[in-house]
Amino acid sequence: MVTNDEAIAQVKHEVMRLVCKLAWEDRLDEARDTIPYQMIPGPQAQFRCCVYKEREIIRQRIRLAEGLCPSGQHSDNMVQVIQAACEECPIASYIVTDNCRKCMGKACQNSCQFGAISMGPTRSYIDPSKCRECGKCAQACPYNAIAHLERPCKKACPADAITYDQYGICKIDESKCIRCGICIHNCPFGAIGTKAAVVDVIRAIKSGKKVVAMLAPATEGQFGPDITMESWRVALKKAGFVDMVEVGLGGDMTAAAEAKEWADAYKEGKKMTTSCCPAFVNMINLHYPALAANMSQTVSPMCGVSRYLKAKDPETVTVFIGPCIAKKSEVNLHGVEDNADYVLTYGEARSLLYGKDIELEPAANTVQQSSVFGKRFGNGGGVAAAVLQCLKEMGEDIDPKVVKCSGAAECKKALLLLKAGKLPEDFIEGMVCEGGCVGGPSKNMTIAEAKKTRDAMIAQADGRGVLENLQMLGADKIPMGR
Repeated sequence: MVTNDEAIAQVKHEVMRLVCKLAWEDRLDEARDTIPYQMIPGPQAQFRCCVYKEREIIRQRIRLAEGLCPSGQHSDNMVQVIQAACEECPIASYIVTDNCRKCMGKACQNSCQFGAISMGPTRSYIDPSKCRECGKCAQACPYNAIAHLERPCKKACPADAITYDQYGICKIDESKCIRCGICIHNCPFGAIGTKAAVVDVIRAIKSGKKVVAMLAPATEGQFGPDITMESWRVALKKAGFVDMVEVGLGGDMTAAAEAKEWADAYKEGKKMTTSCCPAFVNMINLHYPALAANMSQTVSPMCGVSRYLKAKDPETVTVFIGPCIAKKSEVNLHGVEDNADYVLTYGEARSLLYGKDIELEPAANTVQQSSVFGKRFGNGGGVAAAVLQCLKEMGEDIDPKVVKCSGAAECKKALLLLKAGKLPEDFIEGMVCEGGCVGGPSKNMTIAEAKKTRDAMIAQADGRGVLENLQMLGADKIPMGR
């Protein structure tokens, strides 16, 4: 996983690995309380003020690894705050720096309409309890002595879903949160995490259920040139999965269904958006509900492959593996039947393998389950390219214009234009993560690092068409409506 702080990643993944190992050994209930002492033996603290706080953070991370809320309170949101880890960020958004000259003009004090600024012995002072964070004092100061210290999690959140309680602890507004997970890897204290389903998946495998993995199109190139889709298939089968299916096949399924929608909408003069990115879908439903009618009614590739597998055997337990956090919320979408049963990030899936001492090893690809267009579904612009290809294969003589949104800011701009009736293009491809799924919050390496390898891997694939691939694998008859 790509992170700005390896120490945070090490703690997070060590907890996950130990939980998985105990779950495989059927010893989690009896030994979970030993994990904090195993990781933080003491007496000296490693990262925090004391070993007691460090151990409490480990305990709360264990709860997340088991799919529970770290605080013990109930919440359906997959993104959660580890309260014991949330600290040291300034409560005040605007503070006075050493540049303050305590000038006679008192421009800052005169500009404040809330009485939050007073003059101290050497500089002015902003009372956090009165400050409304309007920023007028910073604009008025002739010495640029007032700094705006926006907390990293709040600054990164594209949905303005993060606030703080009276003690400065981060709070996530579930009515605004789009479950994108961007905040998780922007917190320098590792205080935001996500519930995991690894224990449930392990128990499903151990109970003898038919568990099938579904691997995201973004996977190729994420783990170097030698780790292929077949590498994952071999490792997952060793762990007890019955099989693994490429979700690129679901990309083909989604593209074919959306092509029909796009053709009809284009002829009617109706503008539409894609619906494969769950964070983008959440953004529309929560922040632009008036545009819900413009959103494609085709389910995501993950859901499509799950339906494909369960059509063959309804007893199949499907597990999606990829770089996406929002996929976890998609599992619980109301009104969607036959969706994936569980979602794991790459880190969680590798911890599951680690618990049985299984490593990803080089293997040549022997099976191809998606077209090249399906494989590129996780790239920015890949969805639009696949849909346009389907339109050609269907013989539709139309030339729609598509705005390809890479990142939350571009998504919001396009949606605002659509809402205002000023969108010049016919369709919006919305990907909340920059670069598409390959830039997801739980990616294993950066887009730039993976691109060369990924392009080389996909270039070796059979160049069959989207519709041809669906017919070959018998996936062309699966219903793809929401």
